[in-house]
Amino acid sequence: MCENTSVINLTKNQIQHSRTKHIEIRHHFIRDHVSNGDCEVKFIETKLQLADIFTKLLPRERLFFLRNELGILDLQNLS
Repeated sequence: MCENTSVINLTKNQIQHSRTKHIEIRHHFIRDHVSNGDCEVKFIETKLQLADIFTKLLPRERLFFLRNELGILDLQNLS
């Protein structure tokens, strides 16, 4: 799942443009797998991006929301 529509379009577009030569190997790897039908890249709204819990400093409410969406338990509050 990805929140960047430009990246999603790059995975679906097989034409190599001069502006995309700098793209890292991992992105070419993903594009190859999308074209082979091994996986699919879908758009997801920023507020639902679960990876944010691992990559960003978040306000308490957002952290609790994402933790709940991932099914992570708060062991301090379990009795």
